[in-house]
Amino acid sequence: MIKRSVALSLFLLLSINYALAQGNFGIIFPKSDSERTQSCRSCLSAFQQKPKEVNFSIKNDNGSLYFHINDETWFNRLFANRDDGIAIDVVSKDIYDCEIETINTDQIRGELLRPVYASRLKSGLKAIGENSYRVLVGKLPEHLKNNELEYNILFLGNKTLCRYQIIYDIEAYRWDLLDMGIYLDSISFKNEKVAEIEDETFQLKYKTLRFKIPFEKNKTQYSSEDIKPVYDSLKLTNFNIKTINIKAYSSIEGSLERNIELQQERANSIAKAIQSYQQPNIKTTITSSENWVEFLNDIEGTKHENLKALSKSELKSKLVGSFSQEMEPYLKNHRKAVITLELERKDIYKVKSETELVDLFNSSIKDNNLDEAAQIQNSIFEKLKHNEISPDILTRLKIPSQLKYINFLNNRSAIKYQLDQREIINVRNELETLKKLETKNPRVRYNLVALKFLIWRHNIEPVNDNSFKSEIYALKSFGIDQQLIDRMMINYHIIKSEKYMRERDYKNKDKSVNYIVNAYRKVSLSDFDYFSLAQYLVYYANTDKAAELLTEKARSIDVDEDLLFYYLNLTLTNNELTKTGDYRAIMLNAINLNNNRYCNIFNAVEDGGVTFQLLANNYLRQSYCESCTN
Repeated sequence: MIKRSVALSLFLLLSINYALAQGNFGIIFPKSDSERTQSCRSCLSAFQQKPKEVNFSIKNDNGSLYFHINDETWFNRLFANRDDGIAIDVVSKDIYDCEIETINTDQIRGELLRPVYASRLKSGLKAIGENSYRVLVGKLPEHLKNNELEYNILFLGNKTLCRYQIIYDIEAYRWDLLDMGIYLDSISFKNEKVAEIEDETFQLKYKTLRFKIPFEKNKTQYSSEDIKPVYDSLKLTNFNIKTINIKAYSSIEGSLERNIELQQERANSIAKAIQSYQQPNIKTTITSSENWVEFLNDIEGTKHENLKALSKSELKSKLVGSFSQEMEPYLKNHRKAVITLELERKDIYKVKSETELVDLFNSSIKDNNLDEAAQIQNSIFEKLKHNEISPDILTRLKIPSQLKYINFLNNRSAIKYQLDQREIINVRNELETLKKLETKNPRVRYNLVALKFLIWRHNIEPVNDNSFKSEIYALKSFGIDQQLIDRMMINYHIIKSEKYMRERDYKNKDKSVNYIVNAYRKVSLSDFDYFSLAQYLVYYANTDKAAELLTEKARSIDVDEDLLFYYLNLTLTNNELTKTGDYRAIMLNAINLNNNRYCNIFNAVEDGGVTFQLLANNYLRQSYCESCTN
């Protein structure tokens, strides 16, 4: 996945009184919207016509401040007239110090630098890479060089302030293709999860078990009745446990220190019990937090909903004595551990040597014991994936080029590609030969299309877009599940949108992006898929759709941490949203999951934050001062 950093901008249009020209380098601050409209006609028109893919920012290079932009044509349109220009407002984080009672709400938040107008901007603009340009717009004052700083932009038309702009920096990414996997005996994905497809011959190699174990107040031991479903599942399964993930939650009343202690003891007691079922020790991950999100969600719409407006410390101070007893019907549901077990089917050939496996496989093929041969081949593939044996073993597996062995031949080619993607053309050619052996074999057909996607995306060979689309849809007639085809069509439009973007064909790019937005609901997506899709939408300047996509996930107690913080990055600039009780629950969940990461959001853009100017929002400042300054 190719990581890119995209500066997203929030336009703040603020009307203020006229300021004396001599104090503001001759900049005119209009007294009304009509005055701004009249003076800023050209500037406002340029912004109205700005493609959303055009991005700009201010960057500090050893005290020199540069305006960076990715579109020279729009730059020239913006600064078309002599008195069109830029001025920089240098803002220091110390104006939001938690000790300050009243935050400055003036138009100019920091120190205003002398404006730069069209002639100097155009003559000074230099290319610094493909579709990347910069121009010097100011020097950093000496007395500010050691401060944590950000740089707001005043866009000027006819020497009049037309837009005051704060830069919010949100990391965005080119979304990688959805994992299509490779069809062996079943679909094998990169993350070793197998697609649940409708296939009578389908055998699950990996699976996930999830359990919730409740705990009593101030207790660290679970009841035998509550743990019984876990024990029963482990006794009856022919799977081994690969990993244990335990998320322990306490209710929110009581001291944080005691709650953390309870959470850890609860998680450790469960981990110890599960570890006893298997040797050697199983990789175990334990996290813990107070269960703020479910508490705030549960009191929504009740007579206690007003509690949402309180700070964490205020809420904890109320949850004592008789009131704590009154709230116990809610709180008792929040003390629990959520257990996730990743399982792998047991392999009876795991202890066999490389030579023994080859001899057993070849004998099974010769004796026409194909079920046994399939199990041995799968065991060999697992050892290859974990670098336990040499890939040369594949040349020693004797599989006749006959129709009855086509699935063994397909598997061998597929694993060869999984081990070394540089073999893509050789494997494609092998599969084309197998297609002649059995024209309608679904596994071979699927793998050919999956490989063709990568050949197309990396420009290894030319691919005809329209005929390839027909080839994807044709998989349905070979018995391929519709969800797998839908995933492929999302990938088709990912590649198309990238090609349209390079050609600056924004209209057709938007059509492909809209297809993806509408189509993702048709397929089963993991949290990682949702996270990736949101990043893809932000990369193509669809921030609102990305936030909408993640909202429901962000409210979940077991939300993926990366997904949650990405949602916060997308939405913290929405002053109306941040006031709501629902959003408060999401924020507290983030603070509990990773307090340092939450606090870093309010760093300067240059220090990896979204922007410290979020602290102009009183609610966010209160949360920051409560959680990040102790």
